[in-house]
Amino acid sequence: MPLVSMKEMLNKAKAEGYAVGQFNLNNLEFTQAILQAAEAEKSPVILGVSEGAARYMSGFKTVVKMVEGLMEDLKISVPVAIHLDHGSSFDKCKEAIDAGFTSVMIDASHHPFEENIEITTKVVEYAHSKGVSVEAELGTVGGQEDDVVAEGVIYADPKECEELVKRTGIDCLAPALGSVHGPYKGEPNLGFAEMEEIGKITGLPLVLHGGTGIPTKDIQRSVSLGTAKINVNTENQIESAKAVRETLAAKPNEYDPRKYLGPARDAIKATVIGKMREFGSSGRA
Repeated sequence: MPLVSMKEMLNKAKAEGYAVGQFNLNNLEFTQAILQAAEAEKSPVILGVSEGAARYMSGFKTVVKMVEGLMEDLKISVPVAIHLDHGSSFDKCKEAIDAGFTSVMIDASHHPFEENIEITTKVVEYAHSKGVSVEAELGTVGGQEDDVVAEGVIYADPKECEELVKRTGIDCLAPALGSVHGPYKGEPNLGFAEMEEIGKITGLPLVLHGGTGIPTKDIQRSVSLGTAKINVNTENQIESAKAVRETLAAKPNEYDPRKYLGPARDAIKATVIGKMREFGSSGRA
């Protein structure tokens, strides 16, 4: 099955009351694990790729070719989107689209509002001309993800969200509402009232960044208020690193990377399957 944009899968998820997981790629094993989990669960899936991860894997084109090759070899039959996570500029979004990405996020949330609209509109015009979906962000998601560092959380303003959607034509919106990138320090405190208002006035599928560590009850409530995409990376990284440490602790003389990265891949797959079931996307492909 060829790669698809996020638009249809997220509109379907919003209409049917579940969320599609975005799971970030960091290397070959992450990609294998996430695709295998999606096929096993018969779940649509979004493969998130940050600019830093793309650099680590040699570039956008390499990532796309790796994903396409794995989808063919693993006989993946479920909808898969490959999505630029936190695209920093129009040029980076265009580079990803030209390399074969089927979806991009333009994160111009740190710019003044009018500049955010201007940059986002330019990305939407180019992306939509290529059949590629676009996600945008308003407010500030806390913590650090890759090259993106944010001190504290600034909630998205519902009126600004409404205006951004009307003026840009984006396909989904990530309003910052209390989630953070990386592990939580204490209990997450999500702004459900704002989420409900933004969901109603924009009518778009909403995106929840920083999905690691959010309690199931909060995930379910978010989905009921229009959240149709939930991003997870930290949890997969933690579980894979744990598996590597345990393998090498048990066999300190092991040097074949397949022997310690294989268990890491299994740990990621198990984590992703758990998330797909929690998000309600299993069996929805």
